[in-house]
Amino acid sequence: MSTSDLIPFFEERSSEVESYIDFLEKIEEATRQGVPRIANSDYPITAKQQKILYSSVYLQLYNLVEATMSRCISEITEAAANSGQWQPHELNEALLREWVRAMARTHSDMSAESRLKHALEMSAHIVQKIPVLPFKIDVGGGGNWDDEVIYKMAERLGCTLTLTPPTQTGVKRKKRDGLGPLQLVKNRRNGLAHGSISFVDCADGVLVSELREMSQSVEAYLREVISCFASYVDSHYFLRPDSRPSGDTT
Repeated sequence: MSTSDLIPFFEERSSEVESYIDFLEKIEEATRQGVPRIANSDYPITAKQQKILYSSVYLQLYNLVEATMSRCISEITEAAANSGQWQPHELNEALLREWVRAMARTHSDMSAESRLKHALEMSAHIVQKIPVLPFKIDVGGGGNWDDEVIYKMAERLGCTLTLTPPTQTGVKRKKRDGLGPLQLVKNRRNGLAHGSISFVDCADGVLVSELREMSQSVEAYLREVISCFASYVDSHYFLRPDSRPSGDTT
């Protein structure tokens, strides 16, 4: 996937969330006329079932966040290994650290013999001037993506996140539990995933308008994050300034 595909990928995924929220909105509208029922059926949609449906938005939004960050990070490593064009020493300091970490497995628990083996493989790679090959960046344990973690990951990779004031304000505006939108999504998703909160309790007192506002804040933030990562890749900022193609030396 090229950076030009990131936005279409994101829009497709985010449209799924929006479509689901539209569905919830129709159910909520129907409750104003009494207990909503499935068409051509006497089966009622209970308040408990509505809450379960509402809670699923947190799962969908977290999936969107995680999928987006996974794709953004993959774009960087794929660009670094593009057509065997770049040598390790041409990577910027931040990405070179990640390459060494992946090649030498510096943060993996292994025997001394295995550690030596990977160190020798990395040394041979450098001595023989083998171009950067596809590698994977270790992002740590899953289930922890929020705006603060995303900022730290971007900083770790040398990618500057420049957000517009409305988006920065929106992502920091406190929602339920005194948390911003992304932090709330992360916490409630983890609570549901680990069983510390039920689907009914998770959406207790929540309205569709609140879910939509939260979704819009998360999506606006992710769109700008994607733009920053795409610019980082397309401008070859993953390389040292003196290794960037002509015209990308800033």
